[in-house]
Amino acid sequence: MQKVEKNSLKAWMLASRPKTLAAGSVPVLVASGLAAHDGHFKLVPALLCLAFALLAQIASNFSNDYYDYIKKTDNEDRLGPARAVASGWIDPQRMLYGTLVTIALACAFGLGLIYYGGWEMIVVGAVCVVSLMAYTAGPWPLAYHGLGDLFVLVFFGFVAVVFSFYVQTLTFHYLAFVGGAVVGLAAVNILVLNNYRDRDTDKKSHKKTTIVLFGETFGRWFYLFNGILACLLCLLFFRESIVWAAILPFLYLIPHYMTWKKMVSINRGKALNSLLGETSGNLLILGLLLTAGLLV
Repeated sequence: MQKVEKNSLKAWMLASRPKTLAAGSVPVLVASGLAAHDGHFKLVPALLCLAFALLAQIASNFSNDYYDYIKKTDNEDRLGPARAVASGWIDPQRMLYGTLVTIALACAFGLGLIYYGGWEMIVVGAVCVVSLMAYTAGPWPLAYHGLGDLFVLVFFGFVAVVFSFYVQTLTFHYLAFVGGAVVGLAAVNILVLNNYRDRDTDKKSHKKTTIVLFGETFGRWFYLFNGILACLLCLLFFRESIVWAAILPFLYLIPHYMTWKKMVSINRGKALNSLLGETSGNLLILGLLLTAGLLV
């Protein structure tokens, strides 16, 4: 385990899990590309959405770090990257305070979106905050009852893309929902990889992820299927004659398949951690390809 000074900046940086932050940034990128295609791109609301999304994701990571420690899911058997609280890098109480402060910062940026999207954005932001806390906190945490994948698809896919598009255009377009599904499915694979790696320890801890519920074979094919379905959904852009947005994302399948082959080959253990950055990077590649297709 690497040496990290307690409660240091480095400890907080590691706790934010920077390798996974593409899940927060890519939806805004795709939504902005779609808004630009329609001639309505607005820089300020796009940046506010980006700040809110990244801070909300970091707050979720902090919350998971704290509550998995409290629930004793993070223990000496943990296979994933070291957690800040469980490793003693950050005091539990400070992590809880850090979570609340990060949520407050996210909400501060989110308030700026009221000017662009109306007072309804308060409801959207409130639902996002409550849901990110409910992921691992509360009496019935979503991640412990097989709903983690759905949470990622909804909030890092549909909600993030649709409302980032809305505050720039003041319209709801079905292609924003398509973009949300595309991004969300690829983002889900970050969680799938984590759950695939932790399937044995999660089972011992009574954490019922979809892979604990349905098995290793399901997890293996679920990862591959998500990427393929994401690309197939891009074909819907043909309906609006946005040809390159329908075609370019298929290049994503090359790195996606290569990462999947490594996952299947490694199968279990800490060696799977090396694929977290790859999976997040693949999501970024998909987002860039789709956005480029929208801008051509």
